[in-house]
Amino acid sequence: MTEAADGTIPTNLPAAVLFDMDGTLVDSERVWAIALRELAREYGGELSEPARLAMIGGDMASSMAILHAEVGQPWRDVAASAAWLERRVTALFRTELEWRPGARALLAATKQAGIPTALVTNTERALAEVALDAIGREWFDVVVVGDEVPATKPHPAPYLTAARLLGVPISRCVAVEDSPVGVASAHAAGAVVLAIPHDAVVDAREGVHLLESLTGADLHLLSRLAGSLP
Repeated sequence: MTEAADGTIPTNLPAAVLFDMDGTLVDSERVWAIALRELAREYGGELSEPARLAMIGGDMASSMAILHAEVGQPWRDVAASAAWLERRVTALFRTELEWRPGARALLAATKQAGIPTALVTNTERALAEVALDAIGREWFDVVVVGDEVPATKPHPAPYLTAARLLGVPISRCVAVEDSPVGVASAHAAGAVVLAIPHDAVVDAREGVHLLESLTGADLHLLSRLAGSLP
């Protein structure tokens, strides 16, 4: 066990910390917004901010349905739109991806303390691999992606899958999320949730702890959160 920044060693750390990616670890929502607006213009329309916010944390199919409705073209092929968007986001990920404040430091503290970690994202494998190339796959013991689970967030399956792959009880895990969809998934799975709202509003509830950002988040915070686990 490594020491915290103040030299003390926290006790009662969680069995694992499960991290969302988009908007939580990296500022990819900004990248997605660029590509989504470009796709809407490709179809001759504009993407409103409420429509963009409704997509945050969702899967590709539901996001494309929102975009098609927004531009008045619900007949468009979801797979074709998704393929266009993924190509554009892939290119942007290689040059535009940036860490969210405090995210890298919390990951480092978690790994140094020997706490198992997982990346749990609705993003599909091919694009998640591009992001991992950018931020470093060594941070994560397992990676759970949207096209390799039976149901995506807000369903609890992604977080239940991560806990199973790590060999830990989900009831002893802390999940770090930024969106209502992701918070709902982790909460339904049975993890304690640390919510860092980014673009979308997250409502406080039992088992969901709100924080303005991950700046300053450390092992003592994880220990306090673990203390609220059943």
